[in-house]
Amino acid sequence: MPDLVDEVRRRIAEAADPGRATQMRAYMKSAMPYRGVTSVPLRGILREVLSAHPLPDRVTWEATVLELWDGASYREERYAAVALAGHRSYRSCQDLDTLQLYRHLVRTGTWWDFVANIASHHVGAILRAWPSTVSAVIREWALDEDLWVRRTSLLSQLHSKDATNLALLGFVLDQNLEGSLHGHEFFIRKACGWALRQYARTDPGWVRAFIDGHDDRMSPLTRREALKRLG
Repeated sequence: MPDLVDEVRRRIAEAADPGRATQMRAYMKSAMPYRGVTSVPLRGILREVLSAHPLPDRVTWEATVLELWDGASYREERYAAVALAGHRSYRSCQDLDTLQLYRHLVRTGTWWDFVANIASHHVGAILRAWPSTVSAVIREWALDEDLWVRRTSLLSQLHSKDATNLALLGFVLDQNLEGSLHGHEFFIRKACGWALRQYARTDPGWVRAFIDGHDDRMSPLTRREALKRLG
């Protein structure tokens, strides 16, 4: 574990661009600083380092994700933690028990880029693999006091297409429209619209019916996002 973590941090530091770092931090409105390593070179670094430093078991994998995440001084190190969490070498670790790890990342990351990735790719994959069991957890998250946990529940089915659990989608939306605990927050209103817009690719009729049935609780932002693909 120390070899992988140290190598990730060293390679990111070597690729640093201080001028770009300032721009990236301003664009993302990030409290944590950047090194200035953009997505393409960062993916290259992580592809090499993660392949060169395989981890022996689940315990080490989770500990390494947490070390990269909790010990991060720069935002790219947290992107590395998310990449390691979803790396193909550790697909066997993607199960119900891993949801608490992702909940920790979401609650401590507290920003849209982390949450969108973790929710739609990592949590979403687990939900599709164990739909009945994980649906109960997603329902709990839809009622959580934490805004970002709620946003995760809303975005967890973005890539589910025909496998979308409509009862679950309807529930998480209904619990987060205007009048709910965080229903006035931009990132919740945006996520509600995004979830509807994405599912409109699969079933526009269901989305139109949902919007019509919740018109009194649908914020203008949510409605606008939801209707982008429907005209």
